[in-house]
Amino acid sequence: MSLNSDEVRRIAQLARLAVDDREAEEFAAGLSDIFDFVEALNAAEIGGVEPMAHPLDAEQRLRPDAVSEPDQRELFQAIAPAVDGGLYLVPRVIE
Repeated sequence: MSLNSDEVRRIAQLARLAVDDREAEEFAAGLSDIFDFVEALNAAEIGGVEPMAHPLDAEQRLRPDAVSEPDQRELFQAIAPAVDGGLYLVPRVIE
């Protein structure tokens, strides 16, 4: 599909964009190149190709699910200004 400068000016008018004659010619050429590329992609044979999320068949490396830090809850709550039932109490900020 090929666009000419008149079609580009019409599209620009519909989009309420100001386009002069030089820009209309440049946009027509650029958009025509994009349409040609899309047509070339559509011509590719993709029958029987299964969709995939990633081109490489790789797995995410995960760290082991193991405790790596000691439990310091009592230490942290001992220095907190206000604690009740294992929860930190904070002043109300929203009235």
